[in-house]
Amino acid sequence: MNNIITSHDGSSLTSPDAPASLEKALEKSEDVKEKMVDCVTELSSVNEVVKQEMAGGISTREAKKALAQSESVEEKVQECADELHEVNQVLAEGIGDKNEINRELRKMGRKLAATQHMLSLAQDVLAVAEEAAEQAVKRTLRDFVTGIPNRELFDDRLDQAIALAERGGWLLGVMFIDLNRFKAINDTYGHAIGDKVLQAVAQRLNEQVRSGDTICRWGGDEFLYLLVNPQSRKNIERIARKVLNSVSESLTIDDLALSIEPSIGIAVYPTNGNTAEELLANADAAMYRAKKTKTGYTFFDDVPGVSTGKS
Repeated sequence: MNNIITSHDGSSLTSPDAPASLEKALEKSEDVKEKMVDCVTELSSVNEVVKQEMAGGISTREAKKALAQSESVEEKVQECADELHEVNQVLAEGIGDKNEINRELRKMGRKLAATQHMLSLAQDVLAVAEEAAEQAVKRTLRDFVTGIPNRELFDDRLDQAIALAERGGWLLGVMFIDLNRFKAINDTYGHAIGDKVLQAVAQRLNEQVRSGDTICRWGGDEFLYLLVNPQSRKNIERIARKVLNSVSESLTIDDLALSIEPSIGIAVYPTNGNTAEELLANADAAMYRAKKTKTGYTFFDDVPGVSTGKS
């Protein structure tokens, strides 16, 4: 229930949380106010009667009677004044306590606002840290020179693809791509030119990669291409031929006309292996065969034996 506080101008202020002591004091204040009005009215009436009787000639006895009535009214007024003083003290203490509470609430509000600001800053810092961590993870899964996936990311994608292929009865193709005579380019023109060659090859592979497939730089001048559900050996061969032709196109770097020819070895899941290790090893062996025979690309099925060295 709301309490009514009467202001100095007689208006009422509603306070939903005034304490019980204030409520009692306010009730007493209303009673004193009514008594004061009655006393003023009575005193005014007595004074008016006295004036009239004095004007018409008043006896000593009547004067004493009027004086007694006036003194009685004045005593009532003094009692009301004393009561009103007590009420004012209670109200002053209550209002003082309430003001103190309000001051503390304002302080708490300022502290809360400062805490919320600090929390907002902390959340901003956390978002930046998470973004930095995410970028760091991406960097660890990308090749530093070419920006395409590295060996770690490729291994993860290959493991996932094998699991999906096993459940779905799919084929997978793993192409092992080596750049012929890359070492000669590096030795002749330096590593800066060599890195630009690797970047150009990575870009050409990126242009050929299908949605869902993965390419990576395996290391040095070696790249890998994972084909997910190519559906047939014929499709794998078609894609291998496109990759071969794309990478073999003439390349100009810093006014140098360079020729890059890849050798591609191909292993097919599940025919040429059921694990990532088997597929990579067999694709590598097929690549050596393609390099040796200068055929451009070779399937592991077509390898009569495994070569052990690179030319």
